[in-house]
Amino acid sequence: MDRLDREIINEIQSDFPITSRPFLDLANKLGSTEDVILSRIRILKERGIIRRIGGNFQSRKLNFTSTLCAAKVPEEKLDTFVETVNRYSGVTHNYLRDHEYNVWFTFIAPDMESIDLALREISEATGVADILNLPAMRMFKIKVDFEV
Repeated sequence: MDRLDREIINEIQSDFPITSRPFLDLANKLGSTEDVILSRIRILKERGIIRRIGGNFQSRKLNFTSTLCAAKVPEEKLDTFVETVNRYSGVTHNYLRDHEYNVWFTFIAPDMESIDLALREISEATGVADILNLPAMRMFKIKVDFEV
């Protein structure tokens, strides 16, 4: 990565322009062109440096609820379990951990009943019975930017 790649990453983490031509605005701010910025972002995504570009919303302020889930998934059921979980549009993160509960995911839905129903469906579809629903008791939100 060169200086421009680093500047792009630093800018888009929290200050992505909400305009009709955000990449042109970035280009103007960084002394480049819209085509160059788009090309650089495409390459950074292909290389796995940028995973996604999108909004982050506070689900509670939108009258949604969210929870952290953990599941104890046998190795032979991992692929099926992960694929099944990922089919739900409310799943925002899904990752493996080196732990007895080896699959963790966050789930956002209009209400906890919807999440409970989805977890039952996931359990029935995969045969994985040990899925924990771990709603937050207190919310701590911090802004995290990684200077590159």
